[in-house]
Amino acid sequence: MAKGYWIARIDVKDPERYKDYVAAAKPAFDRYGALFLARGGPATELEGTARARNVVIEFASAQDAIDCFHSPEYQIAAKIRQEAADGELVVVEGA
Repeated sequence: MAKGYWIARIDVKDPERYKDYVAAAKPAFDRYGALFLARGGPATELEGTARARNVVIEFASAQDAIDCFHSPEYQIAAKIRQEAADGELVVVEGA
């Protein structure tokens, strides 16, 4: 089974509120075995418009990645994130 990855590109508008998102999302990430491969480190813009924060999270499968997003635990966190930041989030199936 191929792994699944969240790829998130985020511009944080409210850093203090974003900390609440991080804390609220932890139970969902723990439940679905999320492994953070990149979490907001330095990035080099090569093409297009970059966002300030880029995150790559590995899951055991694409379905686990999707289920994590739709979980009740994450949906609570998502509402906080949507207040504190702008961005995009996609799930990509690994090779």
